[in-house]
Amino acid sequence: MTVALWCVLIAFLLPYLCVGVAKAGGRYRLRDNHDPRDFLDSLEGAPRRAYAAQLNSFEISPFFAAAVIVAHLAGNAELVTLNVLAVLFITSRLLYIICYLADWAILRSLVWFVGVGLVLSFFFVSV
Repeated sequence: MTVALWCVLIAFLLPYLCVGVAKAGGRYRLRDNHDPRDFLDSLEGAPRRAYAAQLNSFEISPFFAAAVIVAHLAGNAELVTLNVLAVLFITSRLLYIICYLADWAILRSLVWFVGVGLVLSFFFVSV
């Protein structure tokens, strides 16, 4: 399995890292598990931003996975190029999460655009 495909797995796991931060920061208790969405909606500050980062991570992950799979199927790009793009995407997602938690809104948006650009790059290098 290629590094890029492993990065797809990592991308699908990152939202769970975010919700872990949200629940830990919100002092999650087992009894809150009866209605976890209500609990997450009640969060404020950094835990609330971690929850928002989780939602955004769920939104971008399928786009990234599709890009990696299409690039592999097209077979026109060098494998090392796909692997580098994938690692850069995961790096951008980690930076995005950090920016979200730190409440660096403008930098977070810039990092988000970089991540989307990296996803689009899979399609461009595969032509």
